[in-house]
Amino acid sequence: MLVHQIINHADSDQIAFLGLSNITYGDLQQRVTEYRNFFYQQGVRPGENVGLFSKNSIEFIYSYLAVVSLGAVVVPLNFQLVPREIAYIIQDANIKILVTMSELQLAAELTSYDYNQQLLQLIIPDFIKTISSLDLTSAPVPTTCDENTLCTIIYTSGTTGHPKGAMLTHKNLISNAQAFSLVHPHLITDRALCILPMYHCFAWTVAVLTPLLNGCSIKILESFNIRETITSIRDNKLTIIAGIPTMFRLFTQWATAEDLAHVRLFISGGSSLPQEISEQFTQKTGKKVVEGYGLSEASPVVSVNPADKVKYCSIGKPLPGIDVRVIDSNNIDLPPGQTGELLVRGPNVMQGYYKLPEESAKTLQNDWLHTGDVAYIDEDGYIFIIDRLKDMIITSGENIYPREIEELLYAYPSIAEAAVIGVPDKLRGATVRAYIVPAEGHNLNKKLLQSYLQKKIAPYKMPREFIIVNELPKNSTGKILKRVLRQQAIGDC
Repeated sequence: MLVHQIINHADSDQIAFLGLSNITYGDLQQRVTEYRNFFYQQGVRPGENVGLFSKNSIEFIYSYLAVVSLGAVVVPLNFQLVPREIAYIIQDANIKILVTMSELQLAAELTSYDYNQQLLQLIIPDFIKTISSLDLTSAPVPTTCDENTLCTIIYTSGTTGHPKGAMLTHKNLISNAQAFSLVHPHLITDRALCILPMYHCFAWTVAVLTPLLNGCSIKILESFNIRETITSIRDNKLTIIAGIPTMFRLFTQWATAEDLAHVRLFISGGSSLPQEISEQFTQKTGKKVVEGYGLSEASPVVSVNPADKVKYCSIGKPLPGIDVRVIDSNNIDLPPGQTGELLVRGPNVMQGYYKLPEESAKTLQNDWLHTGDVAYIDEDGYIFIIDRLKDMIITSGENIYPREIEELLYAYPSIAEAAVIGVPDKLRGATVRAYIVPAEGHNLNKKLLQSYLQKKIAPYKMPREFIIVNELPKNSTGKILKRVLRQQAIGDC
């Protein structure tokens, strides 16, 4: 099965999307056909990388399915990125067609990356006004497209400070949705909430593909507002909610048991779910949250707690068909209870990183995906994540790589040295803190520094704190000791 084919198995009268005017699966099939014919007319061809820049919307789904039905590859773009970041992905993925809700001003940034090709921006509100009235020829079905065809490139933070594109096939995504459905079966009577951003692999697989695969109905919300979300859950009698820990903390504070009465499955991912949040949620609502774990390179779900036996602080057991190992530094398998690096193997594991063979070979070794996470497996087969081998910061489910911010700080004239770390935060999982040594003879103005960064990075990457210090802790070779900074930060919390 291919990703765009999952919408063909439900009854055409079944509701696919809940709204003021419900959209049936028959309507969905028709819209995707109209979009694919239009995109083909605009030049989308098999194997071409097509950018998709939009907040959550039905049109995002129409566009995604239409593009991949043509044998092309979707590159979803984080709508929080600023032009500099968007331009980098466009040039790296050689995107010539960008589907977007509004025109983006990218010319100057693209030129700075020596990207001199013409970028065609297809503006969704513009073309949907006329698409049904156009006399469009039916686009041909690509003859070379199968389950191993590349479907999407998900850009995630990289060790160089630039994002790197995880290449996922149709099989990667479909197998992951199918395996997730085996652990947590979805019924055609289920109504799922999609409030996590669709550009994110977690939302796309768990809140879009899995419900569509099983003929469920989906309620799409563009962004998270606690009061509006609770109202939508209650009024639409939603039954499946996928969220991040921050959401469940706010549900505990703002929602009543009656508001969530119809929900039968709560799924948490994106970052670790503190036991405190989970227990408080259960105490108030009488329902448990099942925590899972994944990464873009695994489409993304690796494991999840079963509904009937949730273990606090565990990411659950591997999905059916997925193998995991915990190894030491010598690549030796460790027994239950001992910590080491978590490795993953299965049909959900990516093909590699786009145009990065060395990074791919380092991450994928003998079909095993090296996650960079430190974990252990208990006697019952449950996985527990202990720490991260990398310096990645996860805030409200968003990945942030410190080096990108540090490079921008080092480029600022008043700064001599800088180090960026994540500081534990009960609401967001972590927040960004920057330690800065001012250049000699300079007085650092934090407001001017913030203004400088705002033009170059997305808001969620912005440090919440700028700590001015005379020097940074270093080892004998001059390497900055971030572990010392982290220890200090924990003491400050």
